[in-house]
Amino acid sequence: MGHPPAMSRPASLLLAAAAMATALSAFAADADPASASLASTRHASAPTTRADARSDGASPLSARLQRLAPDADPNVLALALEAAECAVASGSVAPAQRLAVIDYSRPSTEPRLWVFDLEHARLLYAEHVAHGRSSGENFANAFSNLDSSHQSSLGLFATVETYIGGNGYSLRMEGLEPGVNDRARARAIVMHGAAYVDPVQALRQGRLGRSLGCPALRPAVANAVIDTLKQGQLLFAYYPDRQWLANSRFFRCGAVRAGTAQAGAAR
Repeated sequence: MGHPPAMSRPASLLLAAAAMATALSAFAADADPASASLASTRHASAPTTRADARSDGASPLSARLQRLAPDADPNVLALALEAAECAVASGSVAPAQRLAVIDYSRPSTEPRLWVFDLEHARLLYAEHVAHGRSSGENFANAFSNLDSSHQSSLGLFATVETYIGGNGYSLRMEGLEPGVNDRARARAIVMHGAAYVDPVQALRQGRLGRSLGCPALRPAVANAVIDTLKQGQLLFAYYPDRQWLANSRFFRCGAVRAGTAQAGAAR
């Protein structure tokens, strides 16, 4: 797929970015912490040790998300919001109403997918999610953008259409990061349900069942989660990969834009 322009943006996209910022501010001010009870799964297990996510500090919105999903790593939530806001500001995507966050630094035996309704300030789901069979056992530690790698991909994705395939009702995703996940559609990396995503069996065997690289879900919730995320929502998949954290175009783009504006003003 083609790469969206990073520097030249029409006024309509700037207005869209402003609209998203306004909506996110309202979310931070008005969200009801009691909405966390809507999550389909909630566990109190402590997070495993992981490399620190690169964030610029907790914003009111990221603090609100942490209250809605207290088991999630606040740094990961902050990075997900940063990437989403940057993608809108750069014109890569339109503002999304919902955001899914996967933390692949957590073991597969724990919930590590959170789905937030930004428009109504709610946590909709906290779920187990599979990683690719070649990404690791209980812990994923290898990621790829290559065909036939059977590994999961990191970064920010935009969701697109649904379809019925070999794994039933499925959701296609467009990877937004060149060289990191932009072959997701060509690789058929989609969200779908799978019987091997069984949290009880995972505790018995020491890991969740694994996919060919797709973020697979429990069959009982897969269709509902897919319907929540289809058509232009965002999914952020995290792991403390130093190269990705240092080079993603969706991190700290606000500082880059400010520096560009200052350089232009100085000419």
